[in-house]
Amino acid sequence: MFKKGLFIVLSLLISVSCSPQKQEQKQEQQQTSDPLEAILTSNTPQIKRVMDSLDQHEVQIRYTQINRTGDEVHFTDFDFQVDSGNYFYPASTAKLPTAVVALTRLNQMDSLSLNTRFYVEGDSIETTFSEVISQIFAVSDNDANNRLIEFLGQDTINTVLGRTGVAPIRIWQRLGNDDDNATTKPLIIYENDSTVRMLSKKINTYPKPLELKNIKKGKGFYEEDSLMTEAFDFSLKNYYPIETQDALLKRIIFPETFAETERFNMSEEQRNFLLSTMYTVPRKIGYDPKEYNDSYCKFFIYGDTKKNIPENIKIYNKVGVAYGTLTDCAYIKDTENNVEFMITATLLVNKNGIFNDDTYEYEEVGIPFLAELGRQLYAYELKRKQ
Repeated sequence: MFKKGLFIVLSLLISVSCSPQKQEQKQEQQQTSDPLEAILTSNTPQIKRVMDSLDQHEVQIRYTQINRTGDEVHFTDFDFQVDSGNYFYPASTAKLPTAVVALTRLNQMDSLSLNTRFYVEGDSIETTFSEVISQIFAVSDNDANNRLIEFLGQDTINTVLGRTGVAPIRIWQRLGNDDDNATTKPLIIYENDSTVRMLSKKINTYPKPLELKNIKKGKGFYEEDSLMTEAFDFSLKNYYPIETQDALLKRIIFPETFAETERFNMSEEQRNFLLSTMYTVPRKIGYDPKEYNDSYCKFFIYGDTKKNIPENIKIYNKVGVAYGTLTDCAYIKDTENNVEFMITATLLVNKNGIFNDDTYEYEEVGIPFLAELGRQLYAYELKRKQ
């Protein structure tokens, strides 16, 4: 009789513990313990399409929750396949560290400012530092970025970044061309309407080949019009992994959370200018919205739409697109709903494994994935704040 009664009690306990309500609560707890994992295992087509063939896409993601206690800011990072030893091509995301170092350099030179006019020797374009930095973020202009490399030199860029703990990183390439010259070109600076001076050229250290996983990719590449049937070698290109991109963005958005030695030496005016250019969409600074819609350089949330981004959504970011690799590093803030979070993500969309053939699945696979990832994390953050 006792055994029978014990069996009934145990059966009731098991029944209660496995009730639909308890199961639902358990599932919800599992889903919210790692929101990034829950999103990546969802059946959303834009996500599932990539995750079902994960090996060919080389996905890396870091999602950062931001929590505030009074004046203190706390970060909680969630990673998916993040590995600084696993190479991906950073493309134009490398323009952000170059712009940041340019501002610190301007801050050290009393005779120069954001509004100083200059041109690179041999270049027909006369511009200002504020203009080139705005162009870098609004439309990811390669020539604008390269003018800053001529101003700084690669050694200066990498040294300044290293001093602040933004590492590992290597900025070497001028983007949009094959110029791998270690010597920068002189800059002609207008100190005022009647006085000009020249900033001398710099001889930089030629880089050693990177030794990382996946540094050689694919099964072939085009060199001019010829197909080379071997892996494409990225060992002499820029290197800017997910952890480093995240570290730099956190220092820009939340400098107060870092020690003085880990901050960038720029004035409050320069930092405010940088932040403004990072979230400003092309139409706000005079670009034709038919050619450059709001999402032209904003992949998360809005990348797969041409609609205007609402005024309450501020996306401080830098994207990169090249060689079939899409990357975005962003701090996203909803000023109406008190939501803020960060995402840095990259993926490769080169189904045929051939590089330099301009056959990549950016619009079909890559951008929809990043846009949906951003939307789902934003939706999660809205619920988290509530």
